[in-house]
Amino acid sequence: MNKQILMLLFFCCPFILMAQNNTPMPTKAQQAWHEMEFYLFMHFGPNTFTGLEWGHGNEKEEIFDPKELDCEQWCRIAKACGAKGIIITAKHHDGFCLWPSKYSTHTVRESKWKNGKGDVLKDLSAACKKYGLKFGVYISPWDRNHPDYGTEKYNDVFVNMMKELFTNYGPIWELWWDGANGEGPNGKQQVYDWRRFENTVRKLSPNTIIFSDIGPDARWCGNEKGIAGQTNWNTLDTAGFTRGNGAPTVDTLNTGNINGKNWIPAECDVSIRPGWFWHDDENLKVKNPQELFNLYLKSVGRGANLLLNVPPNDKGLITPFDSAALVGFKKLKDASFKDNIAKKGKGFFIPHNGIKPAASINDGNKKTVVTLKLHGLSSVGIEFKQAQSINCIVLKEDLTKGQNCKNFQLHIVDEKQQMMKAITGTTIGNKRIISFPKTNVSKIVLTVTGQKAATSNSEIEAYLLDESLIEN
Repeated sequence: MNKQILMLLFFCCPFILMAQNNTPMPTKAQQAWHEMEFYLFMHFGPNTFTGLEWGHGNEKEEIFDPKELDCEQWCRIAKACGAKGIIITAKHHDGFCLWPSKYSTHTVRESKWKNGKGDVLKDLSAACKKYGLKFGVYISPWDRNHPDYGTEKYNDVFVNMMKELFTNYGPIWELWWDGANGEGPNGKQQVYDWRRFENTVRKLSPNTIIFSDIGPDARWCGNEKGIAGQTNWNTLDTAGFTRGNGAPTVDTLNTGNINGKNWIPAECDVSIRPGWFWHDDENLKVKNPQELFNLYLKSVGRGANLLLNVPPNDKGLITPFDSAALVGFKKLKDASFKDNIAKKGKGFFIPHNGIKPAASINDGNKKTVVTLKLHGLSSVGIEFKQAQSINCIVLKEDLTKGQNCKNFQLHIVDEKQQMMKAITGTTIGNKRIISFPKTNVSKIVLTVTGQKAATSNSEIEAYLLDESLIEN
């Protein structure tokens, strides 16, 4: 090993800044949520049949009639594309319930589908269990149909609906709250009792991830493009903010707060089509596999989770246009990250007293970590006996100890022992995917140049991606 180069890298890096660690830690449920990374959203309901995106609430129930509905087909496609769960719009703003709720007369029970005997949530929750997928539910508190909307009584209705969901269709892994709050059929707006809603969920299912603009367990990324911030903190301040119009700015939601008091990581929602619900005239506008891969890099590759909307059609099926794009995306992702070249090298770290081995940094085991301390471990890296062609590096931070990396430098040394210009970044988080022009690499050195507390790195991975997939 060329110790002179490695020590030069260490001493040329800025002095590592570290402060007392007061950052929050993720719960076990949130840790498991981070590992999900990618799952599907499914917008389905009367809008599927009317061509609307936001229904008015006065649509006749009989229009909902997906004669070929097959939730197992949805799950087979989800598995085939590598998604780990499905979140379904159990009730969108129009108030139509995809289950026969006792607290509404605007449900599948009143529809023509299966002569009023159908239950989409029952079918989907059973299919998810069969195929080993997590089952999640979107339920909008806004209801443009319910006569009690705009009164305190509606809060009772909404609580009772959630009780039905958790009692009859659990376990529910994620509950998705939309912050929209418009007028109901009586022209009134509702004052949502969010605290009561949250307490209800916590009592019924303590480990369910509650998503909304401000969590409490996962937050909106601030856009519907599926793109996380280049800087992406899993922490957020929520004091003084509410859901909907009272939420933090979209820029804040996109980046989080560096010293946020709450662990509320970002989820990136985006549709595979221009709209959220299926529209026949959008079949040829489905995002292609390369576009989906790019979204993966800009969401999961920046430490967030990706929630990709794939709406079933009016027959109750995912179309071949969507499924082909999804399977193509899975092939690209698998091919790109199949061979971890870092495993061919030897891990090392550079503390103040020399160079030492660090096998755990490239052992493929996320549970083994290398912790960078101010008065000890400072840089960590991988050396190859023979130079390897690489254009992508993946960094992973051990979030069980919080998110602590504020700034980092990544030094690439080529086969001639020449250093490339340092790649600089801010947050690492659950996963940070970094691409650069293909280089014959002899060494990779990561130095955390700013940290809230001791940063624990679980993995450095290296790959050679198809150059056409990289946006430089």
